[in-house]
Amino acid sequence: MDFREDDFTIKDFAFASGDALPELRLHYRALGKARRDSNGRVCNAVLVLHGTTGSGATFTRDGFADELFGPDQLLDGGRHFIVLPDSIGHGASSKPSDGARMGFPRYGYRDMVRAQHQLLTEGLGVDHLYLVMGTSMGGMHTWLWGQIFPDFMDCLAPLASLPAEIAGRNRMIRKMIIDSIKSDPAWNGGEYTRQPAGLINAIHLLIVMTSCPLQWQKEAPTRAAADAFLAERIKAHASLLDANDMIYQFAASEDYDPAPGLSKIKAPLLAINSADDQVNPPELGIMEAAIPQVKRGRYVLLPIDERSRGHGTHTLAALWKHHLADFLATVTPANEG
Repeated sequence: MDFREDDFTIKDFAFASGDALPELRLHYRALGKARRDSNGRVCNAVLVLHGTTGSGATFTRDGFADELFGPDQLLDGGRHFIVLPDSIGHGASSKPSDGARMGFPRYGYRDMVRAQHQLLTEGLGVDHLYLVMGTSMGGMHTWLWGQIFPDFMDCLAPLASLPAEIAGRNRMIRKMIIDSIKSDPAWNGGEYTRQPAGLINAIHLLIVMTSCPLQWQKEAPTRAAADAFLAERIKAHASLLDANDMIYQFAASEDYDPAPGLSKIKAPLLAINSADDQVNPPELGIMEAAIPQVKRGRYVLLPIDERSRGHGTHTLAALWKHHLADFLATVTPANEG
């Protein structure tokens, strides 16, 4: 698929923390072209938002793009305008490791959503979205999109997320990730010359956080296999992550709490979670309490089966795209309503 890549620069971006950047760079990938309806408004744009430590490249890979964006598929790139941004602090967008280190502005999820909106409206000329969807952190951003810009989209599809403040075990692991880095003397207040050992400790916690017990037992049924499995994952994460970036990425969730604003969401919403998701375990009952507050909300909990991969199920579109298809079949674009 021919994904185009480019950067959009926002001048004098002011963060909710009071910090500011003279230039905020947002990198993005795009597929297809924007199409306008009879009123001149964009009617085929789809925004897809990635998870913590990831980037828009996640959605260009097999398992996602080849299940959704191909010819005659649900979000066919020939008929839709697909936009895959790298959120603030991630991928090729502005982030601490560019040089500012711990002097980089403190950012939160609402800053990230506001910047995504500016990318669309000012950078790409998109004044309306058909669909906002996201995975993990991107799913949490999707809940916020529905509240902050309630008239901007026809529908919403958050995956692997919960519409509640980050608390309990989820918050504890996030804090342990941050503290694992900051408590390492080699971190040196962010002024390290090589990645500190604390980054590996943080990666250990990230691996536990997103683990999938049933499938991992199958993939690593012996001690030797489990050790090799773990070593491979540590190596893969360590090759991609930066300690300061990771601190910011996990601290960004501290302003996330969409619960008080669920009734503000006007667009139809489909939330999809997995029964084996260790980040958003269904036994908490959070979604069951929240979804009735969303006027046009519905919720699907995917069962554990041979194909599910815990939190990672969110990027295996084959497991949930039929639910998304059924949902989109019920959505009436705003210009037709």
